[in-house]
Amino acid sequence: MRTADELMDIPDPAWPELEVELLANPQVRILPVSPAAGRETLHRLQVTARSRLGALALHTGGLLVDDGWLRVLGGDGGHGVPSLAEANGLPGDQRPPSALLVGYDVLGGRFEVNGPAPRALGRPGDPGDVCYFGPDTLQWEYVGAGHGGWLSWIAEGGTAEFYDALRWPGWREEVRPLPLTHGITIFPFLWSREAQQNLAGTTRQPSPMAELFSLQDEFAARFAAEPDGAV
Repeated sequence: MRTADELMDIPDPAWPELEVELLANPQVRILPVSPAAGRETLHRLQVTARSRLGALALHTGGLLVDDGWLRVLGGDGGHGVPSLAEANGLPGDQRPPSALLVGYDVLGGRFEVNGPAPRALGRPGDPGDVCYFGPDTLQWEYVGAGHGGWLSWIAEGGTAEFYDALRWPGWREEVRPLPLTHGITIFPFLWSREAQQNLAGTTRQPSPMAELFSLQDEFAARFAAEPDGAV
């Protein structure tokens, strides 16, 4: 186990370059982090500040993208967005998790970094790749980058095209006032034909993120258990 000081005291830390990238996008808001929380999260991750993952943990409380539509996890859970360590239950014992949750959107879509055996979990990509669990498909897809590249994609404004089919007229006005502990439940569900044909006509209401995740996992398991995909 390396100490937080050992993980921090390295040449060429990632944060200066990453901060410049993030600040270039006005749709990215960097949440503050307390020094103690950042050090604790870095220690539990057991990565150095040379990595972009370590830089986020040490220097941010997370990122809010597009008025909070996307929440990227950092080092401090005091804002309603859990820290990387809290969200993943990291004990800080150097055992790599099966996958690492690094961000999620207001619809319950999740971005995770593949662990050492993604195929065993039915995930595409290789270890270290970022995958996305779509709330409209209930399946995992490879996003085409590792964690560092994913952050660059966010800084470059990639979320606009990525989420185009999942946004309705006036979505910002609905997302902006939400507490960061909550997302939006859509009915008919996003994976239904009705929602995909008329997203603007759906009913939407705030829901705790934990409930959104649980609901999606339940339906994903039910779909997977049915040979014809019907529930």
